[in-house]
Amino acid sequence: MLRRTFLGLAATAALAFTLGSASADPLPDLKGRTIVAVTENAYFPLNFTDPKTGNGIGWEYDAMNEIGKRLNAKIDWKTSSWDAMIQAVQGGQFDIGMDGISITDERKKQVAFSDPYMVSEQFMLVRKDENRFADAKSFAADDKLLVGAQSGTTNYFVSVSDLLGGNDKSPRMKLFETFGASVQALKAGDVDTVLMDKAGAQGNIAASPDSFKITGNGLGHDEFGFILKQGSDLVAPVNAALAAMKADGTLDALSKKWFYDYQAAAK
Repeated sequence: MLRRTFLGLAATAALAFTLGSASADPLPDLKGRTIVAVTENAYFPLNFTDPKTGNGIGWEYDAMNEIGKRLNAKIDWKTSSWDAMIQAVQGGQFDIGMDGISITDERKKQVAFSDPYMVSEQFMLVRKDENRFADAKSFAADDKLLVGAQSGTTNYFVSVSDLLGGNDKSPRMKLFETFGASVQALKAGDVDTVLMDKAGAQGNIAASPDSFKITGNGLGHDEFGFILKQGSDLVAPVNAALAAMKADGTLDALSKKWFYDYQAAAK
C-alpha cells in the first residue's frame, strides 16, 4: 500500500499528527447511522488480533470507535485483505477503510481520503545478530541480501526505491501475502530485512527481544489517512471528529496506549 509510515509524541518514536487546527463548532450528529468500517487486522499496533480474546484491537479500532461515539454513529467492523480494500471501498462495499494507508495522488484518483492522522518513516528491522550491513547503502551494495515485503505496501515501495535502486523486478525482493508473514520470514532467515515504521518495529522487538533489532536511519515519509468512497458525505464529519480528537488530546492518548503502554505490557 503506499501504505504504512509516524512524527511527535517522542522523537524516538518518529510519531506526529498533522491535522489542522480544530474548530470549536459542535460536531455533526449522524443520528445513529451505521458506518461499515474495514481493516486488514494485521498491522500491529494499528489493527491486529488480540491474542487473548481473538477480537480486533489497536489504534485505528479505538480511533474509529471514538469517531463513531462523537458523531452518534454505530461502527460495524469488517475485515478484508489489503489487495481488495481500496477497490471495495471505492465500490461502496464498505464506508471507510483503514490499514496505515498512505495518502498518494494515485490513490486519490480511486478514493477520497480523510485528513491525515499520522506521518511516518520506515526503518530496517533485522535479526538481532545481523552484522553484514548497518544501513540502506550497505544493504544495497551487497547483492546477496534479500528484503521481504507485502506487495503494494509502503514497505514494498520504499524497499524498491531505497534498497534496490528502483528495480521493482529485482530478485532480491521476496513478496509475501501478509505483513506478518514477511516478519516471520525475517526471523527464520529467509530474508535479511523488512521495512516498517519505527513504532511497529519496536513492537516486534518487544514481542521477540532476542530475535530483532533496528538498524540504520529512517527511510521514506508518508501521511496516513482513512479512505472513503469519492463523494462520500462522511468525509467532513470524520475530519471534524479527528480535529476535535487532536485538539483535546485523544489522539495523543491513543498513541501512548498503543505505541508505548501496550508494548511495555508485552515485554
